[in-house]
Amino acid sequence: MFAGRLLARVSRQKARLATIGSWPMPQELAGHVISTRTPASGSRSIQIAECSASRRFFSSQIETESTLDAATYERVCSDTLDALCDYFEELTENASELQGTDVAYGDGVLTVNLGGKHGTYVINRQTPNKQIWLSSPTSGPKRFDFVGTVAAGRWIYKHSGQSLHELLQEEIPGILKAQSVDFLHLPYCS
Repeated sequence: MFAGRLLARVSRQKARLATIGSWPMPQELAGHVISTRTPASGSRSIQIAECSASRRFFSSQIETESTLDAATYERVCSDTLDALCDYFEELTENASELQGTDVAYGDGVLTVNLGGKHGTYVINRQTPNKQIWLSSPTSGPKRFDFVGTVAAGRWIYKHSGQSLHELLQEEIPGILKAQSVDFLHLPYCS
């Protein structure tokens, strides 16, 4: 939505500049420009017909478009969630200091209840977006995109560049103080 408003604003500014003839046309816009002449005044106006929605507007944004096909996404996502489920089960079984813990995984949703004091982590697949979503009681909601190749890829939060496994590695050791925690050995955290 912000990108759409920004494109509209840029389009209006470029149209104003083009009307007075001081704006040279960038090559990448040449195929997307509609030039019209107003009959009453004879002035020209330029409109940008379409622009790419995947364009970066700020250098701090990370390219996160997934190049995975649907079947590969499903496999990578399942491998990631299965590994996280197994590791969380191992961690909570050995966490004698936590009361009321529970790990459940089904239908692409991993729910890790770490007791009333620490809250519940929910990690689930978002197939239409090819993402994994995390709801953390510590850091809130985040959406992770798969970046890289299947052999050397990871799930990245595009606003910070932090991976899903790095975030869990930051938060979970503070809860499970009595044991060593290493999420960075799991699949797709390279």
